[in-house]
Amino acid sequence: MGDAPAGSSATSQLRKGVLGPIVLALLESRERYGLEIVRELRALSLVASEGTVYPLLTRLQDSGAVESAWVISDTERPRRYYRLTAIGRQELAAFRTDWAAFSSAVESILHTSEG
Repeated sequence: MGDAPAGSSATSQLRKGVLGPIVLALLESRERYGLEIVRELRALSLVASEGTVYPLLTRLQDSGAVESAWVISDTERPRRYYRLTAIGRQELAAFRTDWAAFSSAVESILHTSEG
């Protein structure tokens, strides 16, 4: 991946594969509204548009990993806030365990082949 262009297929697929758990991790500390999630992911160069995030939030909600509620304020427009559920916490914990083993294995292979 080091020599691949930023928009390469491999990089794009890797981003897509970890985006769900990353969103779960963002929601672990506090609930967030959709555009806030988009902005955080965009700042990390993980997504380019909201067109990627909203369908993902719907899938996470359909799977029971997150739930949402509309919040109506006198000073702002209504916003849908997303929060992590117990199922989402379990999924995130499992991903963290899997990711540690997976990334360690990938790192060992990538650094071994450099020599």
